[in-house]
Amino acid sequence: MIEVKQNNDEKHGSFEAFIDGKRAGVMTYTWAGEERFIIDHTEVEEAYNGKGVGKEMLLGAVDFARKNNKKIIPLCPFAKASFQKSEELQDVLVN
Repeated sequence: MIEVKQNNDEKHGSFEAFIDGKRAGVMTYTWAGEERFIIDHTEVEEAYNGKGVGKEMLLGAVDFARKNNKKIIPLCPFAKASFQKSEELQDVLVN
């Protein structure tokens, strides 16, 4: 099971993924004003590649955006590709 934890401050934040208490990956973001944040980097530890870690962190970011009425700008190639593939996530994208 993948557990995703969010760290957030006024300028930056991250969604970290843990499997069995071990850090499996991190997705970082930067605030672009009060209503939007930019996903700028996604990294998954090699041992956890192919286990859906990146997707779980992205779903954490989407869930956070929906609950807090925020929009996402996906600059990182992984996040950008994931949004393009998943129409059901696109409601949180900046138009």
